[in-house]
Amino acid sequence: MFAGLPELGISNGEDLKETLTNCTEPLKAIDQFQTENGILLPTLQSALPFLDLHGTPRLEFHQSVFDELRDKLMERVATIAEGKDEERYGKLEELLEKSFPLVKMPSIQPVVMQVLKHLPKVPEKKLKLVMADKELYKVCAVEVKRQIWQDNQALFGDEVSPLLKQYIVEKEAALFSSDLSILHNFFSPSPKARRQGEVVLKLTQMIGKNVKLYDMVLQFLRTLFLRTRNVHYCTLRAELLMSLHDLDISEICSVDPCHKFTWCLDACIREKFVDAKRARELQGFLDGVKKGQEQVLGDLSMILCDPFACNTLVLSTVRNLQELLSQDALPRDSPDLMLLLRMLSLGQGAWDMIDSQVFKEPRLELEVVTRFLPAMLSVVVDDYTFTVEQKLPSEEKTSLTYPTALPDAFNKYLQENRVACEIGLYYTLHIAKQRNKNALQRLLPALVETHNEMAFGDIFLHLLTGHLTLLSDEFGTEEFCSAVFDGFLLASFSRSVLSWVVQEITANVAFETDVNLTM
Repeated sequence: MFAGLPELGISNGEDLKETLTNCTEPLKAIDQFQTENGILLPTLQSALPFLDLHGTPRLEFHQSVFDELRDKLMERVATIAEGKDEERYGKLEELLEKSFPLVKMPSIQPVVMQVLKHLPKVPEKKLKLVMADKELYKVCAVEVKRQIWQDNQALFGDEVSPLLKQYIVEKEAALFSSDLSILHNFFSPSPKARRQGEVVLKLTQMIGKNVKLYDMVLQFLRTLFLRTRNVHYCTLRAELLMSLHDLDISEICSVDPCHKFTWCLDACIREKFVDAKRARELQGFLDGVKKGQEQVLGDLSMILCDPFACNTLVLSTVRNLQELLSQDALPRDSPDLMLLLRMLSLGQGAWDMIDSQVFKEPRLELEVVTRFLPAMLSVVVDDYTFTVEQKLPSEEKTSLTYPTALPDAFNKYLQENRVACEIGLYYTLHIAKQRNKNALQRLLPALVETHNEMAFGDIFLHLLTGHLTLLSDEFGTEEFCSAVFDGFLLASFSRSVLSWVVQEITANVAFETDVNLTM
């Protein structure tokens, strides 16, 4: 408990024991020991007997004085550190030298830790002593730990790893929650709200202004993304950067070449749309990647691979296509649409780029623009034509029936091209959200065979089941159930996926029914 006192020339319990063992008059020895080791204030000696008369133990008095002095000293340390005195860090180092031998003493430890916290560069010897002692390492401030971590990647990895695991667990819990619906799904929380999550805030605090630690975390995320292909690591990469942006940590934001791009894209995610102005800004960032800096594309691709970014890009693509249709314009004539496809392609190719270390934008297949998108627009036109036909007076109606087949180009690119497949899947979600039963029955069978079975990915299935709650009445018809289950779900190869989706639909339909009953 009193380790370190002899090093400072202060007597401890062992000294008192030795004194009492060798003395002939114990009372005088005790009195002398108290005088030599008590508070060195001459006027205090005459006052102490009054405390005895009031029954106040000497220990209680000295402890209260000690606590008061310790608090004052800690305040003084903070004041010195925050001041502008050029010698302030020299003073703190001097105080550290005097107090560090007592770092194991519980009553003095807070003072030592306060000094360590305020030193921008703790002496290497002291850092090693703290790192070697688990108890000291555990109680030292994060400012001190940063100095330890920056030269000990393995130790930092041990600290960060549980947080990264927790982040994935929380994302999957949000994704698989049966409480979500069309009104509140996985993509509903705003970017700002998502950045208030426990893991993001802890990582932000652990990094502080330390660029080296920030780079380590990014490397952890790249490695885990490569190992698992889990796109939630891409989300964390963007959220972490924007969390540091929120705190105005310019030391990091100014050196991350993805900062302005991510900031602009974050605004688009917040609005769930990429407008023309921001599209030009994003294109400027992509076109501004200089020769010799192509590695930046690896990080940009991860940021674009973030499901929240992808969701915004595809929603904007579908909206852009609808506008082109109303203007009788071709997809290839829209610069904004071409940029959206370019960013989608870059995001979809993130894993391949980082894995191969070939930092080059993937080429968007031209026929996606010249064949797939026109084919998709023809599907939209079919649906619009049928809808208008149904609204005509009975005498003006024709024998037009809703088409059941899809254009060959539409099916072909759903199976062969990941960007086209992503757009096709989101168009299906758009149709479900519009409660368009006919169009949904036409599209679902085509989703059985998609590029890399993307139609059976967690995010799409979750969104689809949430959207299907809007069609809960239609599940009472054999035709619709046949299209959803026989035409799509039962045709899938994954029985586990099927089981999960059935549970989701049942839970969500029941939830919507309960809501309707309470209303």
